[in-house]
Amino acid sequence: MIERTVTAHRRTGRTGGGRKMAGMPARELRPLPVPAGPQATTVLPALRRALDGDGPALLPVAPDGDAAIVEAMGADVPLRPGEDDPSNPTALVIATSGSTGTPKGVLLPAAALRASAEATHRRLGGPGHWLLAMPAHHVAGIQVLVRALLAGTPLEAVDAAAGFRPDRFATAARRSLAAPGRHYTALVPTQLRRLLDDAAGVAALREFDAVLLGGAATPPVLREQAAAAGVRVVTTYGMSETAGGCVYDGVPLDGVRLHVEAAEDGSGPVALAGPTLARGYRAQEAASAFRDGWFHTGDLGRVDGGRLEILGRADDVIITGGVNVAPVLVERVLTEHPGVREACVLGIDDPEWGQAVVAVVVPADPSAPPPVAELRTSVRDRAGAASTPKRIEFVAELPLRGPGKPDRRSLRATLTR
Repeated sequence: MIERTVTAHRRTGRTGGGRKMAGMPARELRPLPVPAGPQATTVLPALRRALDGDGPALLPVAPDGDAAIVEAMGADVPLRPGEDDPSNPTALVIATSGSTGTPKGVLLPAAALRASAEATHRRLGGPGHWLLAMPAHHVAGIQVLVRALLAGTPLEAVDAAAGFRPDRFATAARRSLAAPGRHYTALVPTQLRRLLDDAAGVAALREFDAVLLGGAATPPVLREQAAAAGVRVVTTYGMSETAGGCVYDGVPLDGVRLHVEAAEDGSGPVALAGPTLARGYRAQEAASAFRDGWFHTGDLGRVDGGRLEILGRADDVIITGGVNVAPVLVERVLTEHPGVREACVLGIDDPEWGQAVVAVVVPADPSAPPPVAELRTSVRDRAGAASTPKRIEFVAELPLRGPGKPDRRSLRATLTR
């Protein structure tokens, strides 16, 4: 059993404005459609009121309003007992499906959002100017807005029309970098990969004091490419339930506690605690993931050299022929091949093996994918025979969900048709 604790040294800031008298009506939960691109800044006043407790709790949703999420989160029903606290109001309810596909509303108190933003600034070297490059109705995006509010700096955003484009990132970066001080942005691996393939994108990235990278597993080869290009990447691990990333480059932020229930091989379930933790789920008073002050993530990890390494979701582990295979380890081997751009590995039901290891690969050159036999040999030599994919499928791109995670459910459905 391994546990790492980092002592908190933080100022709490203002956590509540109105509604401090007992007997007042329950606070409203109001949908907050967050526009894409520069128009996202229009939600900053409402976000500030939610953080101060002077306005309703907010449910960030996509620009179209996302009626299904609004209904699933019960946005027409005020916050229930236990879902709010006048001394530390619930500022945001973040809709997340996690790995199950079932929508859940994560109740984030103002203090958790502030603690996360302030700890991030301390870790990165101080408050600075933020460039928003991802949808702000997800926790990683909305936290960029929160950090900008707390830093008191103008927020710039990438024009998101027709999707993420390196030239538009570079244009927005020039506006952000023109201001004096420190400069930060946050990306998912797919965005970073596209920027590294673009000269203007690389030139812009080099000017940032830190580029937070999260939302999905980061292949080591991608981080190496960024470092070689002079880009200061900081990998983040966290989720909506922890107010976004709370472990940076494998080390918990101030006040965050990390616990790994390690087995003989040093790996085990990951749990997190500390000031960035959500108070639970909307309409779920006794959610099993929140126990004894800890959030049990459902991820597997190990601590190596004092740093957390995530091995993937516990329910993504493939059991093939009685052997446990961690998909992320196979994906790392595949993405180190120069002919592979991205890879997603999953288990498909198999009458002989129980589950068969199957790899979905995005080739670096779609017209000349790497030889399947060569990829299988690389995995066998590096990760063992059990990890060797029984099947490798090439695709133009991986389907994504949320801010940038591979959509394993969609891939599995496609592979089993």
